Amino acid sequence: MAWTTTTGKGKSYEGFTEDERAAMKERAQELKKSPRKKASAADGEADVMAKIAEMPESDKVMAERLHALVKEHAPELAPKTWYGMPAYAKDGKNIVFFKSADKFKSRYATLGFEENAMLDDGAMWPTSFALKEITPDVEARIVELIKRALG
Repeated sequence: MAWTTTTGKGKSYEGFTEDERAAMKERAQELKKSPRKKASAADGEADVMAKIAEMPESDKVMAERLHALVKEHAPELAPKTWYGMPAYAKDGKNIVFFKSADKFKSRYATLGFEENAMLDDGAMWPTSFALKEITPDVEARIVELIKRALG
């Protein structure tokens, strides 16, 4: 993130990056769309699949697999986009999302959980996970996390 300001440690930032601004614009469009018309499951599915189709192949493969896992193991989660990323919500509240590595030119994709996910474990617990590929072991862990997130 880059914005023009100077910190006490001599660091300066020059505004949001182009990718961050694009994500904020996508979120604004999602918010404008929501109140006017309640999105159907089919609308959410179509929006998510369109975003997945735009991803580079390595991210697309992971996002498609995550989408399939959510549909199979947590069908009560509704697909939607969130800042232009695939996300899955229960009762309108985000539970889990996928962020393409390409989205912000990161070295890995991210599987993340929002605060409505029931992953609480003591005084501290992880809510985001780096993803380089979805192996059978990783898939099993994702399914476990999604089920736990639902409570």
